[in-house]
Amino acid sequence: MQPALERVCRQSPATLRSDGDDEARISPVPRHEPERTCIVTREVRHSSDLIRFVLGPEGQVVADLRHKLPGRGVWVSAHAEQVQEAVKRRLFARAFKTEATTSPTLAEDIDQVLRQDLRQSLSLANKAGNVITGFTKIESAIVEKPLVALIHAAEAAEDGRRKLANQLRKRLGEAISSFPVVQELSNDELDLALGRSGVIHAALVAGAGSDGFLNRWLRYRSYRGTEATQADPSEGPGAHTILEASGSELNE
Repeated sequence: MQPALERVCRQSPATLRSDGDDEARISPVPRHEPERTCIVTREVRHSSDLIRFVLGPEGQVVADLRHKLPGRGVWVSAHAEQVQEAVKRRLFARAFKTEATTSPTLAEDIDQVLRQDLRQSLSLANKAGNVITGFTKIESAIVEKPLVALIHAAEAAEDGRRKLANQLRKRLGEAISSFPVVQELSNDELDLALGRSGVIHAALVAGAGSDGFLNRWLRYRSYRGTEATQADPSEGPGAHTILEASGSELNE
């Protein structure tokens, strides 16, 4: 993996806007953003919807995920398939107008850094006291806490997912269609991020670090070209719901 890719990732695209703070909001923040042209699609888009690439000291193509590395940059839409296309068609050399060495695994390398960033942001939310683990505790939290997401290990059994979804449905009704469910991380990754073993289910409480985690999750999903998972996919997509504490109204 290229060293420059280890830098903290910039949040992406279309659904997200950040002021650079780790606690970026999910809701868009009106501001001026420069526009750039994707070298693959030739579409002109906001820079936040693109990944910037620069040439390293030995002419290697490096992803500048925070848009801060020195040198002339070229831009690609922030989706894995577009990065793969740029590599396949050797568009970086054409865009830089010089020899450019491109790793054949560039798109996969970026994916891994985004995934690592997702794990790290979950760890930060946990250190802030905003992650609940344990099936029984999560069931109680659905009734009592201001939750913003459920988290299931990729290996989690369908029965457990369904039981928690049913509990959410009792509380949310139709609004369940917009309640985020994160299920990209494995059991081992959750254990590592949360500093405990055997984590299969978790819940994310509103607070410090929670917005940052959800932003990174949405960015990761967008890069992979997948829609954000909801508690009940059959309900269809919708605006994100925050489950307020017991006695409060639900916000969408």
